[in-house]
Amino acid sequence: MSREKSDFLTKYLTRKVIAILVIGILLSTGVVGMRKLISNHSKTTKIGFEDIGELATQTAYCTEVNVTEASREFYGIEIPFTQSKYVYSYDVIIKAGFDFSEIEWSEKDSVIEIRLPATKILSREIKADSFKVYHEKESIFRHITLAENNDAMDSLKETAVENAVSNGLLKNARDNAETILSGFFANHYDLDKYEIRFVDK
Repeated sequence: MSREKSDFLTKYLTRKVIAILVIGILLSTGVVGMRKLISNHSKTTKIGFEDIGELATQTAYCTEVNVTEASREFYGIEIPFTQSKYVYSYDVIIKAGFDFSEIEWSEKDSVIEIRLPATKILSREIKADSFKVYHEKESIFRHITLAENNDAMDSLKETAVENAVSNGLLKNARDNAETILSGFFANHYDLDKYEIRFVDK
């Protein structure tokens, strides 16, 4: 092979290698840049672990429809075209029961006396995947803020609790607690010989 051809091939291959390297660098930079554009960042700010000392004896499932509205006003008069309104629903799961540490019992003369505290609401949680939208309208002049939306969620949960309690949640929780505790003591005592009495603390 002549020297001229050898020099030509060397220059050609060198340019080709450099071009491939440049393209590779650009592509990798582009990919990194794209990753930065679509990445999500999360940070755990606080984790708390506590012993669970609750006896949940009844759960209620409520579907609550909520209306969140907002508008701008001028001296108490609503300004047209500034109204934002959402109508939506969530399922709310409400648990009722007792603080387990407050339940006391004693046994005397073949009578087991179980003293129960007042039934209470243990938790109220929104089931996120149950979300349904019935109406959605937002004005560019008046957005519903995160704080307002958070207040609406709190109101929705409290309404669900009120509805559950008015439909017998706490009473059912008390009745079921007696059934659960009776079964527990039946594993340790012959209930043909012992009487179980439930009393309020």
